[in-house]
Amino acid sequence: MEILFQYKEAFASDNEPLGAIKGHEMDIILNVEIPYPPLLRPAYPTSPRAREALEAHIDELMKLGVLRKGGHNEEIEVTNPILITCNNDKSRIIGDFRALNT
Repeated sequence: MEILFQYKEAFASDNEPLGAIKGHEMDIILNVEIPYPPLLRPAYPTSPRAREALEAHIDELMKLGVLRKGGHNEEIEVTNPILITCNNDKSRIIGDFRALNT
């Protein structure tokens, strides 16, 4: 717990939500063989309630700068399905990245 308090600025809270790091730019260099074999996994079926919650999550993450709309990458083509759990008024997104690790 001491570490959490010592580095509390590294964690999101209700008063200071999650966002992008400002003032630092990074390049993420992927070490993959080109051409990378496409990994296109189909989406899981979802209920209308789950789809609404998912769209709300995505909108919020885009507003915060955590997600951005990506263009087509000519070298790497990957999609992964996600699950969404809904409990009462809360929902949570869960990415299924098992295929990335095979």
